[in-house]
Amino acid sequence: MNTPSIPAYEDRFLLDLALRLADEAADLIRDIRARGFATQVKSDSSPVTEADHAAEAHILKGLRAHAPAIPVVAEEEMAAGIRTDTGSEFWLVDPLDGTREFAAGRDDFTVNIALVRDGRPVIGAVALPAYHQLYGAGAGRGAFRIDANGEQAIHVRTPPAEGLTVLASRHYADDPRLKDFLGGHTIAHLGNIGSAAKFIRVAEGIADLYPRLGTTMEWDTAAPQAIVEAAGGSVTTPDGTTLAYGKPGWRNPHFICRGAR
Repeated sequence: MNTPSIPAYEDRFLLDLALRLADEAADLIRDIRARGFATQVKSDSSPVTEADHAAEAHILKGLRAHAPAIPVVAEEEMAAGIRTDTGSEFWLVDPLDGTREFAAGRDDFTVNIALVRDGRPVIGAVALPAYHQLYGAGAGRGAFRIDANGEQAIHVRTPPAEGLTVLASRHYADDPRLKDFLGGHTIAHLGNIGSAAKFIRVAEGIADLYPRLGTTMEWDTAAPQAIVEAAGGSVTTPDGTTLAYGKPGWRNPHFICRGAR
């Protein structure tokens, strides 16, 4: 029995689709934030809001309408027990990464849409709704930011002589493993923020290092990893292996996001 092949979509089309849907989801999230919302707790004890569900529904509708042959793995569908068979190419969607930040009234939350091909994120779109910023990578365009000033290329920076700017998860701010990991580095500044915004600040040269020594899922990291890599940085496991996708259970090991060395 022959396996049906996935139609060949142009990467430029897929990147533009991901960017548009991430931007539209950001609009929905801002609208819900402005009028107020309730926060619930999922079975894994993580929070979820109306904004998570509305953003995911919009993104899934758009992806399945315009690129129907590419499977989609999305956080809230997975939480609801909906499983998707994937092949070598699939979307990974986190409609609101950093729900704790969003629910607490802070600004570091994101919308993440990635296309994974043969275990690597090749297209990434990340919106930061509170900042009205949209980031993308793939299709030969490098890494870029779109905001009120238009589209601009972004790049990681060479760490300054005074030391690294390090970003860590607010949820793991007191983890003793972080202190141990940073012991061999010269640190100029250590900040704690939520969500995939940490990757983005490394990609655009605001920060130099983001070590993650706690649990994440593939939809948390795929889109921002595509942007970091296109900007000249890396996302690897502690042994230096590039973080890959399509793992059993969609769970990531510990990883290190770095700008230029």
